[in-house]
Amino acid sequence: MAQLSLEDTRILAQNILRHHDFSEEQVAAIADVMVAGQRDECASHGLYRLLGCIATLNAGKVVPDAQPEIIDVAPALLKVDAKGGFSPLAFRRGLPLALEKARQNGLSAFAINHCVHFSALWVEIEDITAAGMVALACNPSHAWVAPAGGSKPLFGTNPFAFGWPRAGQLPFVFDFATSAIARGDIELHRREERPVPLGWGINDGGQPTTDAAAILSGAMLTFGGHKGSALSAMIELIAGPLIGDFTSAESKDWDHGAGALPYHGELIIILDPQRFLGDQATEHLARAEPLFTAMAQNGRLPSQRRYEARQRSQQQGITLPDTLYRDLLALLD
Repeated sequence: MAQLSLEDTRILAQNILRHHDFSEEQVAAIADVMVAGQRDECASHGLYRLLGCIATLNAGKVVPDAQPEIIDVAPALLKVDAKGGFSPLAFRRGLPLALEKARQNGLSAFAINHCVHFSALWVEIEDITAAGMVALACNPSHAWVAPAGGSKPLFGTNPFAFGWPRAGQLPFVFDFATSAIARGDIELHRREERPVPLGWGINDGGQPTTDAAAILSGAMLTFGGHKGSALSAMIELIAGPLIGDFTSAESKDWDHGAGALPYHGELIIILDPQRFLGDQATEHLARAEPLFTAMAQNGRLPSQRRYEARQRSQQQGITLPDTLYRDLLALLD
């Protein structure tokens, strides 16, 4: 295992992106998201994603110097056209106006269009809860996941994330794929030649398998059977046609076999407790705390593992498998 400080982790990500001619704004936004994933021990959304980012660039499927455009649609609605670039800079550009609209109206909807997407949604959710807001976010991806009862890919992994601010504490956040597992986790199992649990996916013949490579060429499964399938369909609709962007099937067609990262949109909804509750906001937000205490019957809340990992990484740095570290250094050649 290779050991790196968080600063060295950031420098490595930035150097690789600069080497491949990403603009400085894109470099900063992308590296911040990857370092956050690595710091919180979310390996499938950390530096590993650089491999996919550079492969997507080499396939001609992302614009490395894209300048996102903010489109002020309505009092509580805005869009940011990512112009074919990765999503983090588009989010960064649109967030201040989205927060302002939420403060004025009580809520705002923030759509990102025409973006290439690799990042975990919890990073964005934490930026919103840091402003004292409640937040939801979702997006499609590539058609990798079979609907309930099916055997052919139709849905994306279609993550959904939620965040709730907590006074004097880290926020309550969850972020999960509506597939049984994130695709990046299956890819990591394939790289390490490890079997996956039954229930993660099926082979191209529609049969259950523990072979990660067979799932990647077959289909992933939704979590919770028909319930996860319905949630995945909802995300296809509200973060696809509703915002004028691709479904997961359309993203896969657009890829046309290039093997690039997904190209689609994202929908973010922000709610301001102060506008909903006025002078009683502090009182009612505090009523959530007994709920969180009662939820922690298994010893932790969602995101608690990440927060503990964050503290370790800030003190000790991060570790990377030697094979991944060598593959990352090769991107500097």
